[in-house]
Amino acid sequence: MIKTTMKIDGMMCGMCEAHICDVIRKTVPSAKKVSASHSKGEACFLTEETTDSDQLIKAINATGYTCLNVESAPYEKKSWFHW
Repeated sequence: MIKTTMKIDGMMCGMCEAHICDVIRKTVPSAKKVSASHSKGEACFLTEETTDSDQLIKAINATGYTCLNVESAPYEKKSWFHW
C-alpha cells in the first residue's frame, strides 16, 4: 500500500474536508481510507499503486483550494501487538 499525503491551503471547516475527500475519490477511484483535516491543512489516502500527483494538484486547485505539496510513501499497517 502507498500512503499519499497532500498539504492543502484554504480548508476552513468540515464541509471543506468533505469537498476535498469527494475530489480525491473522483480523481483517484481506487483511493481507500480518504480523510482530510482542516486544522492540519492536509488530506491523505491509501492506494495500491502510485497516483498521478499532477492530476491531483489540478483537481484540488480547480475547486478553489490550493494544493501546496503531494508526498507518497510506502505504508504498512501498524500492529496493535508488539511481541
